[in-house]
Formats: sequence, C-alpha cells, structure tokens
Amino acid sequence: MSAEGLAALLSPVTVAGLALPNRIVMAPMSRYFCPDGTPGENVAAYYRRRAAGGVGLIISEGAYIPHPSAASYAGVPWFGKAALAGWAQVVAAVHAAGGRMFPQLWHTGSFRHAGIAPDPDVPGLGPSENTNPAAGHDAASRSMTEREIAEVIAAYAGAAANAQRLGFDGVEIHGAHGYLLDEFLWERTNRRTDRWGGDRRGRARLAAAVVAAIRAAVGPAFPVSFRFSLWKQQDYTARLAATPAELAEVLEPIVDAGASLLHVSTRRLWEPGFPGEGPMTLAGWTRRLTGLPVIAVGGAGLDRPGLKAAGVAPLDPVLAPLAAGEFDLLAVGRALLADPDWVARLRSGRQADCRAYDRELLERLY
Repeated sequence: MSAEGLAALLSPVTVAGLALPNRIVMAPMSRYFCPDGTPGENVAAYYRRRAAGGVGLIISEGAYIPHPSAASYAGVPWFGKAALAGWAQVVAAVHAAGGRMFPQLWHTGSFRHAGIAPDPDVPGLGPSENTNPAAGHDAASRSMTEREIAEVIAAYAGAAANAQRLGFDGVEIHGAHGYLLDEFLWERTNRRTDRWGGDRRGRARLAAAVVAAIRAAVGPAFPVSFRFSLWKQQDYTARLAATPAELAEVLEPIVDAGASLLHVSTRRLWEPGFPGEGPMTLAGWTRRLTGLPVIAVGGAGLDRPGLKAAGVAPLDPVLAPLAAGEFDLLAVGRALLADPDWVARLRSGRQADCRAYDRELLERLY
C-alpha cells in the first residue's frame, strides 16, 4: 500500500466548507433498529463508536422525510416530530467523540410494504402509475399529483432545517438506487409528459427543486450532499446516463440548484465510469463535469463484493484514483459496519487486524 496515498487519505481536509480530520466517510447503511421510528441510545452508541474510531464524517442511515408516503421498510428512523429528540442525542454523541455527521434524507418512492406507513392505505407514490412492479415496486403505486410533489419538496426542506437546528454539520439527499428522486431521474420509471418529466433535464427537475428548497431553508454555507447512482438496486445493469455528456445533463440542474457535494454510488469505485471513454472513474467524471467536490463509494476495504468477505482488502485500487484527484472523500460501508476501529487500525498500520465483513456474524453482534 502506498504510504503517500494512505497519508493523503488520513490527513485533515476541508470539503464544501467543512473541516474534517480525514477523508474517510461512513457510508449510509440501513440497519432497521428503530422499531418505533425513533433512534434510541443504541443508535447513538453505534454512531459514536465509529466517530471515536476515527471516521472523518458520518452519513446516517436513510431517514424518512416527514411525509406519509415516504416509508417502505420497518425499523427505519424518521426525521421529524417525535424522532427529532432521538436524533439530537445521536449528533451530540458523535460530536462528543470528535466526529462530524449528516443525516441522509430519504423518500422510498413506489417501493411500498403494507402497514409500514402511518396510514397503511397510503399508496406508494412515484413519477408514474405502476412504476415498475416486476422489480419490487408496489403494483398499486400511482403518479404523484402537483400537490403531493409540493408537499414532498416542503418535507425535504423542513427536515433539512431541523437537521441544521439540531446541530448536524450538513445534510445528504438520497437520490440513488431506484428510490423516489432516482425514479424521477430514470426514463424507465418516469413516463410523465408534464414539467416533471421529458428529457434528462426535465426528469432532474424534482431533484433540483428539492435541492433548491433545502438551500433556501438552510442558507448558503450549510453543506448539502446529493447521492446518485447509475445502477438501481433492482437492476445492477441499469444506466442513468450512457455517456459523460448525458451525465452532465442529469447533474447540472442539481448543481445549479445549490448542491455543494456529490456522493457517487458505485459497486466498485475504481472501475471506469464510462468504459468507452477511458479509465476515469464515475467519481472522476462527476468531479470533472461539475467542479464540485465528490464522495466516492463502492467496495473500499472489501476483498470481494457480496455478503461475506474472506479477508481485508488492500486499499491500492482506491488510493490510485484519489492520487489522480478523481474524488475528495472516500465513503466506506461494510468494512466500517464490521469494524468501528477500521480507521484507527489504518492509522496505526494494523489493517491486517481489521475484522472482515460477515453479515451473519454482524446480525449476532448488533
């Protein structure tokens, strides 16, 4: 492993106006440990351990924005009303351990599971009716009305304002993996012919409106991250954009609306973003096209994709694009889920001592 690359990864950095002790970000990972929708002391302790272990920035698991249609999965926290006191304890614990933290604001769109939302009769909402039932979407989902779109935009903005009031260091908008905002971005799920559909820039209008509403609510200096992916959780071969020019059409409205950081979700971050265009990663293309700082995520610390790792992977494939200036921050998921001291072990030269990811073991530990 390159000593220079590792030193760069672990050195202090300022990104989007936020001073961080290093470039390592804890990626958002749902754990379903909030049965009443409120993060408790166990959740605060979980995040505090990662902050104490040296993570520069923590992005929370996805938290539902306060709109009845946002929920699809049991055990996921909300970000509104009764849950806010729990979130205040979480961010206080992270700060006390020397960390920084964003909540990830989430609307799951047409993914829907009966009985999860406050009103079980609320259907899944998406850009178009019956968006994609064969791929896990609610067959009864329907197209959002103008009023519902306005309500959802306001819910995002209200959640971000509450995050700022509670002392969070920024917010992230979940716009990836086939959920609501990504459903609007993708031509296969957005078949609207009004101003919220059409070409790529038209399909990006809702994401841009959410960013703009959040920016108006939190002011010019508060970091606002937008997470996107080309792939969908129900289709790893899906592509939101086939070329860099197409990606620019998707991202430019979001950047112009006030995003200050882009979180590029891939399965293996070191692979070429557009193989026909050379070796540059998707994070690198994103940085080049937008000029914004970028979080790269996908496979760091894992020896292979999947639910169980045989060992701890070297970071050389990750450090190469960092050295090339293709991204600013490295998000780490399952490796940090398995070992809260992952960063501390890197810093002390003990990467070989890191606990390898094993989903079955983690289900017993946590």
